[in-house]
Amino acid sequence: MQTRKLGIANLEVSALGLGCMGMSFGYGPAQDKKEMIAIIRSAFEKGITFFDTAEIYGPLINEELVGEALAPFRKQVVIATKFGFKPASQDETHWSALDSRPEHIKKVVEDSLKRLKTDVIDLYYQHRVDPEVPIEDVAGAVKDLIQQGKVKHFGLSEAGVQTIRRAHAVQPVTALQSEYSLWWREPEKEIIPALEELGIGFVPFSPLGKGFLTGKIDENTQFDSKDFRNIVPRFTSENRKANQALVDLIGMVAKEKDATPAQIALAWLLAQKPWIVPIPGTTKINRLEENIGSTVIELTANDLQAIEEAASKITLHGARYPEHLQKRVGR
Repeated sequence: MQTRKLGIANLEVSALGLGCMGMSFGYGPAQDKKEMIAIIRSAFEKGITFFDTAEIYGPLINEELVGEALAPFRKQVVIATKFGFKPASQDETHWSALDSRPEHIKKVVEDSLKRLKTDVIDLYYQHRVDPEVPIEDVAGAVKDLIQQGKVKHFGLSEAGVQTIRRAHAVQPVTALQSEYSLWWREPEKEIIPALEELGIGFVPFSPLGKGFLTGKIDENTQFDSKDFRNIVPRFTSENRKANQALVDLIGMVAKEKDATPAQIALAWLLAQKPWIVPIPGTTKINRLEENIGSTVIELTANDLQAIEEAASKITLHGARYPEHLQKRVGR
């Protein structure tokens, strides 16, 4: 697989990463651990060197899974994880409270290192901007961890442009992780130009629109009771029906290219900038292979223009997040 560099920090990773969240969290019950270890190791064997997790996924068990799966070839891969949450309930199963105080960061990094079975985290993201803690203090805490050799690179997730600039002035930001796909193009307005200016890489999560752009979901699809999509406005039955036009467009391009809709959606992202590295997640080996196939699909300038013109005529329905979660992004 080809590699890419995230920003001017030159953090070299495979052109496609693997988002590991769904193996433990977010889309229904946690999957079988042995099967997920096999998927992660298969991804490495097929050329993926960039793996994404977070302490909140599970919580905690996803980092343990990733750490165990990657231990045999730790030095050959890049592990990204995230900090910034803490339990909001006494039983510690419900993590919704933000906490990016420097003393908290310096405590939880030790816990993440243990779970990941490593002595250094390659890319350490603030998971969500904490309005109670100046971003300069957060960047300063991560700078200390970098100087101590516990972290190599600093990242932000779902941050707004001003936060990115302020953080970057204290400790250079290597990558921003935020949602971006043909289904969510908001980053094109301000975020992507700022990242280009500052030399920061971009790691889109949900590059397949939380599965919608694969063409395998329609208005009648029923999700597991624990599936996050049940509370996402874009995933109401009515909005799925209304947004089918975008999936149909991607499907038409896929037929022309002898590819799948998922491969076209990923190839489109890869064609946007050379420093964009999507991290689609999966729990199935055939989907992993399908996603990797996107890296050899070439969309020409004419292809991209045709997609742009057709997509511009489609009105997308439904908010990306419910209101209480939307308040935490773009700060």
